Amino acid sequence: MNKKNAIWIGVIVVVLIAVWMVSRPSVQPAGETSGAVVEEVVVEEPAAEGTGGEPETAAFHIGVATLTVSQAEDTYRGAENLIKLYGNVADGGMIRHVTMPDSFMSEMETTISQIVGLADDPLVKVVVVDDAIPGTTEAFRRIKESRPDVICLAGEPQEDPGVIGAVADLAIYVDNVARGYLIINTAKQLGAEKFVHISFPRHMGYELLARRRAIMEQACKDLGMEFIFETAPDPTSDVGIPGAQQFILEKVPTWVDQYGQNTAFFATNDAQTEPLLVQVAKTGALFVEPDLPSPLMGYPGAFGIDLKNEAGDWPAILKKVEESVVEAGGSGRMGTWAFSYGWSTTCALAEYGKNIVEGNATLGNLDDLWAAYSKFTPGANWNGSVYKDPGSGSTMDNLVLVYQDTYIFGKGFMNATEVEIPEKYMSIK
Repeated sequence: MNKKNAIWIGVIVVVLIAVWMVSRPSVQPAGETSGAVVEEVVVEEPAAEGTGGEPETAAFHIGVATLTVSQAEDTYRGAENLIKLYGNVADGGMIRHVTMPDSFMSEMETTISQIVGLADDPLVKVVVVDDAIPGTTEAFRRIKESRPDVICLAGEPQEDPGVIGAVADLAIYVDNVARGYLIINTAKQLGAEKFVHISFPRHMGYELLARRRAIMEQACKDLGMEFIFETAPDPTSDVGIPGAQQFILEKVPTWVDQYGQNTAFFATNDAQTEPLLVQVAKTGALFVEPDLPSPLMGYPGAFGIDLKNEAGDWPAILKKVEESVVEAGGSGRMGTWAFSYGWSTTCALAEYGKNIVEGNATLGNLDDLWAAYSKFTPGANWNGSVYKDPGSGSTMDNLVLVYQDTYIFGKGFMNATEVEIPEKYMSIK
């Protein structure tokens, strides 16, 4: 090798050594840092409570079974509200919601399976069914058989009190006994001189509806009003809903001419409520509240009110309905409940069950039940009592009849929940 080549080889070796020295990883004593910029690798830790991270998984679950929107929109929306408030189980929340079949009378086993399936979740501590359609009792029996710890709560049962009462920890009915007196009492306060009760034989075959009618008749007699019973076509008959509604549209003006403007009207059928409201507003008669009270019962259709933007916001719904009723001349003469009974009961039962599990309420304590209702119905008071059999006089502490204060458009709440109902009406059959 000549001298020139040796020099070039030496230069190349020096360059290679220099490159290696610069590029090799530096080893530093623990705790020391170099002046070089080092890319930091961030390891995400679970977010602590209250730091804005992912919410913790619910400690227990509440199962809620309702009918579909087409069958019972208000109870379905109540379940939606609970999910909004407490989260869906699928997302780590508390509420597990299922729907029962529309054709529930012919699909009872499906109903039972849907309800019982809620308790297959070992974290479910409460099951709420509203409406408690036929099959609920058997579903509750099966749940209690395998999971006696689960609290079973029923809203507006469609099975006899003695049947559902044998298995439910608590069942809620709208208090048609108390309302039989209170509706007449409120009508009297509004200036009613006569009261027209509109129904048909099928409805009068139902125990609580027939009992309410008898109480209304006695209350009218006691308060100096005339009670009038008018028969209308049954919407399930050959005339159907259109024929039954047309009958009301045609007859109410005649009845107002016959009985006078200071006559309060009441119909036991929901489908007939809308045409009744139309004619009551036109004729200037009186209407205290629907059979199943809600701002949505009859009023939107009767007055052409679009409530899409207000869906689920009951104060906003009430305000918009009230504006339309007052504009139509119904101020101080037409009313309802400020919050839907179905929506309120679904929410309240779930809240009540939640509070019991958390140790903040006691099963059977009515004050705790009213507190649960009040959470979802601000400004509206509730009252009620345990069910009393009119024949034997015995009470069932796990069956509760409830009612909400009546709201008269343009006037406000009537404090109906503060009215003391004479004991004699409780025993009228």
